Formats: sequence, C-alpha cells, structure tokens
Amino acid sequence: MSLEFIHDYITNAILPVCIAIKRIFVHESIYDEFLSEMVEFTKSLAVGDGFGENTFLGPIQNKMQYDRVNTFIDDIEKDSLKVAVGGSREESKKRGKGYFVNPTVIDNPSDSSRLVVEEPFGPIVPLLKWSTEDEVLNRANNTDMGLGASVWTKDLQKGSRMARKLKAGNVWVNSHMELQPNAAFGGHKQSGVGAEWGVQGLKSYCNAQTLYLKK
Repeated sequence: MSLEFIHDYITNAILPVCIAIKRIFVHESIYDEFLSEMVEFTKSLAVGDGFGENTFLGPIQNKMQYDRVNTFIDDIEKDSLKVAVGGSREESKKRGKGYFVNPTVIDNPSDSSRLVVEEPFGPIVPLLKWSTEDEVLNRANNTDMGLGASVWTKDLQKGSRMARKLKAGNVWVNSHMELQPNAAFGGHKQSGVGAEWGVQGLKSYCNAQTLYLKK
C-alpha cells in the first residue's frame, strides 16, 4: 500500500485542532495500518535549511519556542509515552546548527497527557485510537480550543453528521485548511470571538443602525 493511504484510504479519522492539525483520532479498525503508513511518510520528510530546495520542514522560528517544544520532547520520556518515530533531542541535533526538531509521532498516548491537552506549536503529533462515534466526538470536543477541525471518511453522510457536532469555527470533511474569503473565518471557545471574511467579517467594518418605529 502506498503512502497515499493517508489521503485515499482513510475511512474513519478525525483531526481536531487549532487551524493546524495537533492531534489525530483514528478508528481502531485501521489504527495499526494508519500508524505504520504515517511513520513511513514522516521518515520521508526532509528536515533542514528552510531555504533548501527539497526541505519540507525548517527550524523552529525562535529559541523561546524551540525550548518550549523541547519540553514536550522531555515529557515523552518522563511520561513513558510510546514513540512511533522521532522524539529524540540528540537525533534532532544531528541536523546541524539551528533550532531543529525532528517530526515526531506518538502512539496512542493518554487523553490527559500534556501533548494531547496543549498545543505544542511544533512538529509533534499524537495518534489516538477510538471506537464509537459518540466517544470520539466527546473526546475531540474536550478542549479549550476550537478554531479548526476536520473529519476524514468515505461515508460523506456520516462525515457531515459528525462535522456538525464538532465545536470549532471551521470544520472540513476530507480536507483541511482550505479557506476562502467569502466564508466567515473565526473560532469557538478560547480560539476567539467574532469572525473575519465573508458577510459576517465585513459587518465588523460597518456602522450598524437600529431603528425603532412605534406604531
């Protein structure tokens, strides 16, 4: 099976996050195969000079964020999380001088682990196994953030049903981060109030007038 598995073969996966994917819920029926393919895909990603022609992932943007991302790497060992690929400071240092962090995939950590609860804003992602629709929706919505989420499935009716139950301002089915200026863009919960773009966004630049006419 090719690496296109992640795009073409997914039958049940939810990716609830900020606008970028920060945690991935994969149905137990395909979890092992998905994990294997994702590990192989992650190994193929070129990490290095951000200006390099073939570089997929450059360094972390600044030292403060680099140090923060590395606290998540430290938590992997401290919390005995299962590393599927990456997860080592020493391996990242082999990339050379710079704030490099190797892409890391964590195999089915606890929902209470810091990596699942917080947003690392670095190339570390947990894969989480789920069984029932109600269960995964509750887990996906159990976060203080709510900017973007996506549902991936061959069953479009099921995907639409699940997408409508996700508590996020932007929800996609079988895609992610596809934005357009004529559609409102905003978040729920701690991801913000109000919206940009679309009619709703344009109204924020307008002066509203309310007229009360008593008959």
